[in-house]
Amino acid sequence: MAHPIIETCPVCAHQLHVSKLSCRNCHTVIENDFMLSKFAAFTHEQIHFIEVFLLKRGNIKEVEKALGVSYPTVRGKLNDIVNMLGHQSAIEQDDRENKANVTEQLENGEIDVEEALALLKNKDRSGE
Repeated sequence: MAHPIIETCPVCAHQLHVSKLSCRNCHTVIENDFMLSKFAAFTHEQIHFIEVFLLKRGNIKEVEKALGVSYPTVRGKLNDIVNMLGHQSAIEQDDRENKANVTEQLENGEIDVEEALALLKNKDRSGE
């Protein structure tokens, strides 16, 4: 029975490295210092979320329904995954653009101050 790869040492909590690969069919063994994919660090819950997100074609409303969670929860899970992939700056840029959009809507009279504050507050929560 195959077990999922663990990424950290259960003794000292440092990162583990793959050093041996073997073929179950012909028993070939290759030893070296192999690097794990950054996707190997995802938990089962995160992998499930990614699968649902992809199956729903990125439609956040559909992901909310499928998982029974709120919009801020979906955004938070997405942000966690983006962070794990090493793209924190993309989230920060998205947040800046969202805030600029709310400010522009307020300046153009499309929304009032209360609506702007509510939108900004909701966007701040979605980044948690």
